[in-house]
Amino acid sequence: MSALNEESRQIVAALAHRVGPNADTACIALATVSILEAMHTALTPIIGQQGVAALYRRSLHLCASRQPRLADISERVQTALDLSALNSELVTESEADALLFGEVILTTFYELLTTLIGPSLTARLLRDVWKPSLSDTSAQENSP
Repeated sequence: MSALNEESRQIVAALAHRVGPNADTACIALATVSILEAMHTALTPIIGQQGVAALYRRSLHLCASRQPRLADISERVQTALDLSALNSELVTESEADALLFGEVILTTFYELLTTLIGPSLTARLLRDVWKPSLSDTSAQENSP
């Protein structure tokens, strides 16, 4: 269980890094979607597009049950793996709700995958997702 808590902290830290210090809802939405896209890319060769979409749908459902305040977002986002719909929905939320939803959806997705394939394989498959990309770093370094 402590390994999962450490992974959850790493996920939240990765999102915070991508969002940056002066985040607005557009940045939060973009960062959340980009991490989900990276997860999709890493997992599709292993569990297929339908498997990733099923994990995404289940994660949305669990987000609503774990954080009732996020139920509206979960209900309004289509259940298919349409990340542009998620992005569009997150930008309409408050910064706090968008960030909370991003954290919850990413950690829930990770936890679900862990229950299916185990913590070791999950960590190996998604190891590169949590690392900041060069474009993320350079964008923040060039910010005023």
